[in-house]
Amino acid sequence: MIRFSLRATNGSARSGTVETGRGVIHTPAFMPVGTAGTVKAMSPEELRGIGAEIILCNTYHLSLRPGHEVIESLGGLHAFMNWPGPILTDSGGFQVYSLAALRKVEDDGVFFRSHLDGSTHFLGPDEAMRIQWALGSDIAMVLDDCPPYPASYEYAMTSVFRTIKWAARCAEMKRAGQALFGIAQGGFYEDLRRKSIEELRAIGFDGYAVGGISVGEPKEEMHRMIRFTAPLLPEDKPRYLMGIGDLGDVLKAVGAGFDLFDCVMPTRNARNGTLFTSRGRVSIKREEFKADRSPLDPDCDCYTCRNYSRGYLRHLFLSREILSMRLNTIHNLSFYLRFFRGMRESIEDGTFGSFREKWEKITE
Repeated sequence: MIRFSLRATNGSARSGTVETGRGVIHTPAFMPVGTAGTVKAMSPEELRGIGAEIILCNTYHLSLRPGHEVIESLGGLHAFMNWPGPILTDSGGFQVYSLAALRKVEDDGVFFRSHLDGSTHFLGPDEAMRIQWALGSDIAMVLDDCPPYPASYEYAMTSVFRTIKWAARCAEMKRAGQALFGIAQGGFYEDLRRKSIEELRAIGFDGYAVGGISVGEPKEEMHRMIRFTAPLLPEDKPRYLMGIGDLGDVLKAVGAGFDLFDCVMPTRNARNGTLFTSRGRVSIKREEFKADRSPLDPDCDCYTCRNYSRGYLRHLFLSREILSMRLNTIHNLSFYLRFFRGMRESIEDGTFGSFREKWEKITE
């Protein structure tokens, strides 16, 4: 189980803690994404070393490979990947959106055609919960139906009632020792979002997530829905905005009252040579860095910035060396986790507004 406590507020922004049996998560918190049981290019020890307190793993992908039964037989996901801290597992609901060409949604669940070998797999609320039991995650997510953008009102409404039905079944199957979060859907229709959250609150969950954001909509639509949904969620439970990682969007979401975030942005961008710094984004492949002796970010104390120059990082990237992915990922995740620490501190000392103003200029 988990216990959420508020430490401070600054406007609607919140600083708090989520206490789990495997450690405390300080919020606002960023969860590095370990889709296949690993955060790409990083060891668990390195993640701990840079301040990661929780990671996210993918129910659907792990159920296909190596299989949740295999992971369970090897002691569960924590032992399998040697990560002692909290783990949140998504339910497979995002794959309803991301693997639309390979799935068929029905009222009782989703039929997926495996991207690995073409085999067919059914994922309903019962299956999603059983997989997450086998994985042994600290926080499980209900199965949800994530619609694309744009979606008609009728499509979004069907998605809401399907998600509520699945959430209720997941709640019935909840096991002691594993927290369960509900997920609000509803597309970009305020009445459907309100209905979704009201129904989830009536069921009762350990935390509440908002899904179906950042699915191709314009930024102004995203920000409108972030502002609308946050105050509808319970104040005494963690609020999780799923799949949001752009730091400008994060600032708006924290300002609205969200607590938990995940995204592949820092790791994926690292592998593609885009690095986040206190001066803005840097494309390390640029010619100007060829003979640059300076660290990537003079304000960063991560392993990469302490030991390597921009010139060397450019050389590694252009040479397609594996070390490039590792050093870039260490830096980007270190930057994200330090950024979130800075947000927490600014909320606690009452300066979140100036923190937000400063970073919005840098990240725009």
